[in-house]
Amino acid sequence: MDRATRIIVTGGTFDKRYDAIKGELTFKDTHLPAILEQARITAPVELEINQLIDSLHMTDAHRASVLAACRAAAEPSIIVIHGTDTMVETARVLGEAGLGKAIVLTGAMIPYSVQGSDALFNLGFALALARTQPPGVYVAMNGRVFTWDNVRKDKAEGLFAPAHG
Repeated sequence: MDRATRIIVTGGTFDKRYDAIKGELTFKDTHLPAILEQARITAPVELEINQLIDSLHMTDAHRASVLAACRAAAEPSIIVIHGTDTMVETARVLGEAGLGKAIVLTGAMIPYSVQGSDALFNLGFALALARTQPPGVYVAMNGRVFTWDNVRKDKAEGLFAPAHG
């Protein structure tokens, strides 16, 4: 049986769009339905909007909401769309919970709505990982995968790297 993968949306750069009136990147709604269609993903997915915020504004209460959604999910594989600035902190919360599911956090450095975005690739990469990795919590960005307990965001380089080793 082809079990569904749950995609939990929290916001982040992935879902931002340019607001011409305000002259800034803001949230309106998730791009995930359009992304899933554009990528022609035929694997079964369940989409859940948990929140739409910039991860710099994410609090312990927001992370608890993501944890509760992962815990409640019937699916054995989960993708969490998350802002890159605090993705590592949320991965730690999920990893320490030991939920026995394959949970992959991913996001984008460039919004889906902007030319040259990495969102589409990162989602496809995360979906492949979520469906094939053993239970655990992973961060998947730009063709690299890290375990929750060995990842950091290198803000100077704008990429993810091992935390140690």
